[in-house]
Amino acid sequence: EQSYPDITLLPRLAAYFNISIDGLMGYAPQMERGDIDRLYKRLAGDFARRPFEKVLLECNGLVKKYYSCFPLLLKMAALYVNHHTLAQGPEARAAVLRDAADLLLRVRTEGEDVWLIRDATTLEALCHLMLGAPQEALDLLGEEIRPLSGEGTLVAQAYQMLGNPHRATEVLQICMYQHLLQLLGTTAVYLALCAGDAARITETLKRALTVAEAYQVDTLHPNTAAQLYLAGAQAYAGLGETEEALGLLRRYVTLCAHFRFTLAGDAHFDAIGPWLKSLDLGGDAPRDEKLIRESMLAAIIQNPAFV
Repeated sequence: EQSYPDITLLPRLAAYFNISIDGLMGYAPQMERGDIDRLYKRLAGDFARRPFEKVLLECNGLVKKYYSCFPLLLKMAALYVNHHTLAQGPEARAAVLRDAADLLLRVRTEGEDVWLIRDATTLEALCHLMLGAPQEALDLLGEEIRPLSGEGTLVAQAYQMLGNPHRATEVLQICMYQHLLQLLGTTAVYLALCAGDAARITETLKRALTVAEAYQVDTLHPNTAAQLYLAGAQAYAGLGETEEALGLLRRYVTLCAHFRFTLAGDAHFDAIGPWLKSLDLGGDAPRDEKLIRESMLAAIIQNPAFV
């Protein structure tokens, strides 16, 4: 603790101790997945309780320190996207989204993990959409809509042939679960395009709500159910159907007041537990529940359709 060796001696010292130069200097350029997940949860909680600018400053420091840790950069970009609305003013919010897009661009162009690159591409496209740049999103994702692949079914068949029906069941349930949420999530967006078409809105909601009730989506995936109810209420409000709009808003408020926003299976999807735990955040919500409920409240109060 009195001096430092000449920099040219570092390779020889590292070789002598049979460690890397990073190890010799006590520098870890990478973080383990578990540490990244815990860091995300801690920072998400900080955003709910501390001043936004101070937490963002800490996030920026972590990004600079671990700029070559692409899993961390992806998770930090997701943190920015999920909390950018806390920034003061549209310019500040846009700046946070641009920072997220820059991190995702680095992951996409410099990374080698195909799954990280895929996730980064999708999230970067979302950033462009939020920034009002749809063409950039299309350039990333491609304009051609490809049909859903049958990979999940093939994987399940392979496990069944190998004498592992439990794993085959798990794979198929995961596929069903994802497609169910995709169907209802897409419906919520679709309703906005049906503005003024009473017949189409009524029929679309009838089918979607029937599916949601059959699969008990209120408890299976409260966020998807909430988005469907909110979109339906707005569509009905646009038609002047006040009672129908209020009925869906009551469902929305019940979800906000009584359900925890964590992912879990149920009696039907009883084999997806291990898969949910394997996700980046497990079954936890990407934001602190306090912020989720506040944003749900704002979605009603600040929506001119519900005046």
